[in-house]
Amino acid sequence: MTYAPYKTVEVSTVRSTLTPCIFDDDPAERDSLTALISDMGYEPVCTSDPEEALHLIRLGRCRLVLASIRLDVQDPYEFLARALRCDPGIHLILMAAEYTLEAALEAIRRGAADFLPKPLDHLRLKRTLDDVASLYDQRRRVRALEEQLLKDLEFHGIIGKSPAMLEVFDFARKVARHYTNVLLVGPTGAGKELVARAVHQISPVAQQRLAVCNCSALVDTLLESQLFGHVRGAFTGATDTRPGLFEYANGGTVFLDEVGETSLAMQAKLLRVIQNREIQRVGSPEIKQVNVRLIAATNRDLRAEVLSGRFREDLFYRLSSIQIRIPSLSERLEDIPLLVQFFLKKYNDAYGKNISGLTRRAQTILLQHPWPGNVRELENVISTACITATGDFIDLSDLPEHLQHRSPRLPGDEDWQPLSLEEVRKSHIQKVLQMCNGNRLRAAQILGIGRTSLYRYLKRDGYEGQLRAHSTGAAA
Repeated sequence: MTYAPYKTVEVSTVRSTLTPCIFDDDPAERDSLTALISDMGYEPVCTSDPEEALHLIRLGRCRLVLASIRLDVQDPYEFLARALRCDPGIHLILMAAEYTLEAALEAIRRGAADFLPKPLDHLRLKRTLDDVASLYDQRRRVRALEEQLLKDLEFHGIIGKSPAMLEVFDFARKVARHYTNVLLVGPTGAGKELVARAVHQISPVAQQRLAVCNCSALVDTLLESQLFGHVRGAFTGATDTRPGLFEYANGGTVFLDEVGETSLAMQAKLLRVIQNREIQRVGSPEIKQVNVRLIAATNRDLRAEVLSGRFREDLFYRLSSIQIRIPSLSERLEDIPLLVQFFLKKYNDAYGKNISGLTRRAQTILLQHPWPGNVRELENVISTACITATGDFIDLSDLPEHLQHRSPRLPGDEDWQPLSLEEVRKSHIQKVLQMCNGNRLRAAQILGIGRTSLYRYLKRDGYEGQLRAHSTGAAA
């Protein structure tokens, strides 16, 4: 079959950047289609070998493939499936003489971009090619804008555009101007250390040292030596005199991560540093003056720790005069695309890859995941996926197994906590009573139990006296 030449008035830059691959085992049709697409302003490559076509797809040389298939074979969509495994983002247009509506719909369900009947309609083919070329040009422009946006939204190594993170950035800028102690509160993996480094970098003491100590990683004796230093012979193994982090960062900043894990004895020593600006090396009677800015971080509720007697109240108020709360990743899901782009760039450079992004289904999975490990978990996922991915896009199969087989999240799962059956029963009864405004007869009916049983439960839980006032005016 021969095609009449199709001349275009203007060949755009967009078309020249898209290289279609023509896969057809009929030499005459392949040559005619190559000439036709060339006249439309594109530079196609053609082959009759499916393995060669798949190789071009793996290399990322061709993002658009026109493949001729036969519907009378056992599996007419085998090449389509193999091509999508090589690159889930490929645009693959199938062509067949035995066109049917059912076959076209089945091809599209399996991932084809379009299904064209032979002989090809020149105008429809041109429109299809131009649409794909425009789509890729749009994606290139969006990627360029995202890269610029990434630079504009980066706050000293922290990425975020959500209102919660913009508020953190703004408050950090204000606090950093003043030489004061700061408490960072947030879940593990949310980026508390990054915020601490940012506060130091934009503070008046940015040129001085920043010392970092993870309080949860050391026992009390080692933590005291790490922070305050020691003299020779102070303890077994102290073969020389060493300064601690407070001396090392004198004039600068000390960041104490997980300060809520420290003992009460260590908290008393930290309070002395804050109040008197003085330290004492382990094993030495000499008192040294230091002038440091203290930034502490915790994933605990220190107010609750104070009430339970596990954290000193005076130290809590000293630390929390300025408090910055770092939101969890589940509170800032709109930041995930930016974070993914940031980590892709980081690990593309680290591993020598050129991964462009994630497929739609991979993006959907990331946005639906609750992220208990927060940004640190997301970074680990992208890092691992960059290692395992073989194409230009990270697909579902490149994600960790627990994400691939993730069960649907039910409403309220993000607030779920493991409870005993007794606690569940107690909580449920209270909610039903509140809904019924204290009417115990109505509540018993909804719960499917007798009023006497409800009274017994309330008495056991210690709520009978509390609810008596609500039920005296209710119909019983």
